[in-house]
Amino acid sequence: MRYLDKVAIEHIAIGAAFLGTGGGGDPYIGKLMALSAIEKNGPVRLYSVDEIEDEDFFIPAAMMGAPSVLIEKFPRGDEFVKVFQKLAKYLGKEKITGTYPMEAGGVNSMIPIVVAAQLGLPLIDCDGMGRAFPELQMVTFHLDGISATPMAISDEKGNIGIFETIDNKWTERIARSATVEMGASALVSLYPTTGAQVKKSGVHHIITLSEKVGEIIASKDKDANEKLQELLRLVSGYELFQGKIVDVIRETKGGFNLGKMNLEGIEGNKDENMKVHFQNENLIAEKNDQVVGMTPDLICLVDYETLLPVTTESLKYGKRVRVIGLPAHEKWRTEKGIETAGPKYFGYDYEYVPIEELVKKVVVKHV
Repeated sequence: MRYLDKVAIEHIAIGAAFLGTGGGGDPYIGKLMALSAIEKNGPVRLYSVDEIEDEDFFIPAAMMGAPSVLIEKFPRGDEFVKVFQKLAKYLGKEKITGTYPMEAGGVNSMIPIVVAAQLGLPLIDCDGMGRAFPELQMVTFHLDGISATPMAISDEKGNIGIFETIDNKWTERIARSATVEMGASALVSLYPTTGAQVKKSGVHHIITLSEKVGEIIASKDKDANEKLQELLRLVSGYELFQGKIVDVIRETKGGFNLGKMNLEGIEGNKDENMKVHFQNENLIAEKNDQVVGMTPDLICLVDYETLLPVTTESLKYGKRVRVIGLPAHEKWRTEKGIETAGPKYFGYDYEYVPIEELVKKVVVKHV
């Protein structure tokens, strides 16, 4: 067990936004909420999965919807705890052992910190994705047959409800409809789990990994190339492209940020091009019309100079970026994982090929 202070939260927010592959919400907004919570309530305790008991009980907390909406629809602040407590009451649980993030992302890694700080609960060093995905059934708990419901959902106005569904795909469909009516973003508590389920089905050490990634990116004593090499070693990653954004086609539809960006090569990729397709998160990367990265593997955009993560809602013409790819957690590379979050699920007519196989066909940078 250790305590998360302000410096740790700064680093986690950066690292989680990187692992969020463009989704998971604005890291600046998430960081402000978490820093405010620990300033008022004190540091949050972080436990490793090895320190919890099988009979312990946990409830995650998260935001669902289109991340770009947060820019104008800022959370009120108390809805995270309200939705968490609503589900605990519905389940008849007087004692909740702790909470954890459902995914890595700038906001969704911070919301559980807010809940933990406000309720005096510990945070567990795991999540349900090892990255971010746009739909509720796209979690490792679903892959192991764990139900997303009972689930609580709320908005900043005070509307709150409970869902019980026949399967996790129906959870996504019904909750997405409610989220659209709530203004394209909502707060949720779902996948209530025991300690035994967290140990078996969670992606362990994701908060610690986020913190390490954030430490590298935030470092002031190394230049961009030195930091990049260190980052690639840590995440077993590849630099897929160096480019300038020359076009962004984007819309908010059905509670998602949907679109495509076109990049024109710079420096090491001069006279080349790349397209990145996204649905909240980056899904497919095509270099010179050849696929070099695909979901469920991670496709991450970072600022060319600072290496700070670039989320899909912050894409803009002229921004210079690096595109980094890294392998997904092994749970996503199973038959059910690929069926749940592979390219065909999102409508792309590709058979999943691991990124380490794809990059053999093109020249990319790897350490």
